[in-house]
Amino acid sequence: MNTLAILGFMGLGTTELIVILVVVLLLFGGRKIPEFMKGLGKGIKEFKDASKGKSSDAAPEKQD
Repeated sequence: MNTLAILGFMGLGTTELIVILVVVLLLFGGRKIPEFMKGLGKGIKEFKDASKGKSSDAAPEKQD
């Protein structure tokens, strides 16, 4: 589903989105937002892998 369609359905316009983005930037700062997005991306990837039955927890064993 298109994200813009969802936001349009909620009644959010361009001005409201800009205000929300500015507030988020002020609250978290420029350095924390990329870290947050990176963690969010990893979480989504792990969720998708788990729903498909893949496991990233099992690391291959090293042989000496």
